[in-house]
Amino acid sequence: AHEISVLCDAEVALIVFSTKGKLFEFSSHASMDSILERYERQCYAEEELVATHQKSQGSWSLEHTKLKAKMEILQKKQRHFIGEDLEPLSLKELQNLEQQLDTALKNIRSRRNQLLLASIAELGKKEKALQEQNTLLSKKIKEKQDQIASWQMEQQNQSQISPSFLLSCALPSSQTLRTCTCQTERVVGSKERAESNTIMPPWML
Repeated sequence: AHEISVLCDAEVALIVFSTKGKLFEFSSHASMDSILERYERQCYAEEELVATHQKSQGSWSLEHTKLKAKMEILQKKQRHFIGEDLEPLSLKELQNLEQQLDTALKNIRSRRNQLLLASIAELGKKEKALQEQNTLLSKKIKEKQDQIASWQMEQQNQSQISPSFLLSCALPSSQTLRTCTCQTERVVGSKERAESNTIMPPWML
């Protein structure tokens, strides 16, 4: 025992009873009582741990049984709500089931109506926004069309004015031609008279 306590660096307590009933003990520690107390504490802690584990196992088993029973009740109610397994129900139970279904239908319809109204309101907002956008686009298109029409009008006016103006500048009028002809005739007549005046008569030669 001493070698074990030295080799394993452990506290060792040894109690031996001989065949004649004599008690022999060995303790690697100074006090045998401290080793025994420590042993008792360790054994008690292990017993507590085992008892807690067993208790926990029992609690989990009981909880599982309760949950299983609740699950069966819920499944049974679900079958009743969809119209199955109604034969075992009494008249009162059927009336309670009918009342529950009526209440559920009222709640469902109320929720459905709320969603429909909200959807209609949202569609109304979208319609108003689209109308405003359409009005704005129509206004822009009208402005563009007016600009194009104005530009085309200006082009037509310019095309009508330019040829007549160029023709009036390029070709003289009849009055101008008559004036030029008269002036030419006057010049020619003056030249002829001057030449006739400058010709010497034959008797002067």
